[in-house]
Amino acid sequence: MGSGEPQEGPQAAAAHVLATALLGRVGDLTDELVGTINDQNPGYRQLNVVPDDDLWKSCHDNLERVLQLVAECGDEAERTAQFFDAARATGQRRAQQRLPLDDLLRSFRIGGRLLWQAFIAEARAEHAADPDDLLDLATRIWELVDALSAQVAASYHAAEQTLVRADEQRRAALWEGLLQGRASDAAFAYEAARILRLPVDGAYAAVTAPGRLATSELTEELGRGLDDAGIRSAWQVRADVLVGLAALPASGTADLTKVLGAVRGPVGVSLVVDGLAEVHTAHRQAVLALRTVPHGYEAVVCLAERLPEAMLLSSPELTASLMQQWLRGLLDLAGDERRVLLQTLATWVETGGSATRAGQLLHCHRNTVLNRMHRVEVLTGRRLDSGDIPLELALVVRALPFLPPRRPA
Repeated sequence: MGSGEPQEGPQAAAAHVLATALLGRVGDLTDELVGTINDQNPGYRQLNVVPDDDLWKSCHDNLERVLQLVAECGDEAERTAQFFDAARATGQRRAQQRLPLDDLLRSFRIGGRLLWQAFIAEARAEHAADPDDLLDLATRIWELVDALSAQVAASYHAAEQTLVRADEQRRAALWEGLLQGRASDAAFAYEAARILRLPVDGAYAAVTAPGRLATSELTEELGRGLDDAGIRSAWQVRADVLVGLAALPASGTADLTKVLGAVRGPVGVSLVVDGLAEVHTAHRQAVLALRTVPHGYEAVVCLAERLPEAMLLSSPELTASLMQQWLRGLLDLAGDERRVLLQTLATWVETGGSATRAGQLLHCHRNTVLNRMHRVEVLTGRRLDSGDIPLELALVVRALPFLPPRRPA
C-alpha cells in the first residue's frame, strides 16, 4: 500500500480523511496552539527566551508531523524518523535558549490536547466519523505525542550537556585569565564579571583551600553563607586547589573569615585588593597564606596575620640559610631530643626569654627550661641570655611550624 493511501479498516480510513483535512489548515491550528501556549504556559512569557517566529515554526512543524503520520501509511519508519527530526530540533533549540524542560514538555501536552479536539470537531463538522468511534485514533495520537515528548527530552538533555561542558570550559578559561592577570583588560574584566556574577570594581579577597576539600555541597554552603553576609562570591577547583573570590563589603574580611570556618581544613585568605584587575595578586597571597598553616592543622589564616611567615616562605633559600646559622647544631640531633629542644626554644622566644613563663606553658620547672636552653646554646654556639631576643632568632622560630628543619649538607 503506497504512501498517502488510507490505512485498512473504517477507523483508519476516517483517521486518514480527518488528518488530511486538518493538514490543509495546519497554519490555523498553529496559530491556535501558539495562542494557547502563551495563555496556559506562563514560562514562555515570563522568560521570554523563545522568539515568536521560532515558537510558531516549531508548533507548525510538530503538528504537521503528527498529522502526516496519522494520515499516511507506507514506510512508517522513514516518516517517523522525519517526525523525530522536528522534535529533536525543537528540544535542541529550547535547551540552547535555556527554556526549562518542564515548560517545553507542557507545551507538547497542550499540542496533543488541541490536536485531539481538532479531530473531534472535524469529525462532527464533516460527518466523516462518529466521534465515539475514534477511540483508537485518540490512543494513536497520544502514543505519538508521548514518543515525540521522549525524543524532545532526549535531545534537550543532550544539548544541555553540551552547553554545560561549554559553560564549564568557558568558566575555567575565565578563571585562568583572572588568576593570570588578564582582568587588567577592561573587556575581559567585564566578561568575567558577567559570567561569574561579580562586580568589576570594589574590594576583593581571594581564598584558597586544598582541592581535596572541594565538594559541591561545600561551595554551595559557602556561597549561601556569604550571600547571607552580603558577600558575593565565586568558586572554582583549579588543579589541586579550591579557589574563591569574595567581593567584600565595607566591613572588610571579618564576616568572610567567619563563614569560612565551615571548611574542615586549612584555608588561606589574601590581603584586600582593588577590583578584579588585582585578583591575580590576591590569589598568590592566598596561596602563600595557606602555606603558613602547619601540616595537619585546621585554621582560617589571613595573610595580614602571617606576614613574617609569608616573607620567610617567599625566600626559602634565605630562610634555610638563616636556620643553618642559628640552629645548625640543634638540627643535627634526631628524634625526641631535637623536638623537645626546638619546642622549648620556640616557647622561650614566645615568652620574651622568660624561663618561668616558658616553664608554665611547657608544664615543667623553670630550671628545666634553663637547662634545656643551656643545651641549645652549646649546640648552636650562640649566647641567648643577653636580654633582647635577636630578630633573626625570632624569625627562625616563626618558620619552624611550616618549614621542616633541614640538616646541613
